[in-house]
Amino acid sequence: MFGRRKIAMLVAEFLGTGVLTLVFLSVQRSTIGVPYFIALAAGLTVVMALFVVGETSGAHLNPAVTLALWTARKVGTLTGLLYIVVQLLGAWAAYGVYTYLVNSSFQPIGGHYTGRVLVAEAVGGLVLALGWAAVAYRQWLAGSQATVIGLAYALAIIVAAVAGIGLVNPAVALGVRAWNIWGSMGWGTYVLGPVLGTVIGVNLYGLLFSPTGLLAAAPATRTTAAAPARTTRARATTRKRTTTRRKR
Repeated sequence: MFGRRKIAMLVAEFLGTGVLTLVFLSVQRSTIGVPYFIALAAGLTVVMALFVVGETSGAHLNPAVTLALWTARKVGTLTGLLYIVVQLLGAWAAYGVYTYLVNSSFQPIGGHYTGRVLVAEAVGGLVLALGWAAVAYRQWLAGSQATVIGLAYALAIIVAAVAGIGLVNPAVALGVRAWNIWGSMGWGTYVLGPVLGTVIGVNLYGLLFSPTGLLAAAPATRTTAAAPARTTRARATTRKRTTTRRKR
């Protein structure tokens, strides 16, 4: 059921999300824990992850992204479900590693539901989704993909941090204790917000901006129109050569 490639995909998502969460924790709780530095660190982490494991799993590192790509039929149902599970586990493991290294635990930071935080996380998710959708719908080189998604995530954090913590990632939110699975804290903000934003963003891009229809058909039309001309010239050349040989 699970071959080497599938196991590698799940391990890549687990480790990638864990590293991203650990970076969040390290910068967020340091003396420079301002949104701009967190966004820069997170963006660079995503870029590195895409270069390292992008060809293995796609380096989603975010349950909201995986769910959004699933709604756009870019990810299979079983794969998407397993991705979300291992992403959450990776973030949870990162929290354990961080608390062990600093030899201390910390209180939850999510707080109660606030509409402004929900909207901020949703808008941040929309920004992130536009970057992801551009990569999912267009055939770009690996370097371009990593750059676009890294920048999109950094910008998404800066936007979302206007009204909240600025996470735009339910797995990272779990790792930094902005929400908990068995409680009510954070479900309506740091889970629902990014999920809504990314689902809307990916599908909106696919509906309006994806390179399909006339955009994709234009090059094909030119190729089709040029084909008869090339065929005619080729036939004329063949006949000329045959006539020349007969004369000889």
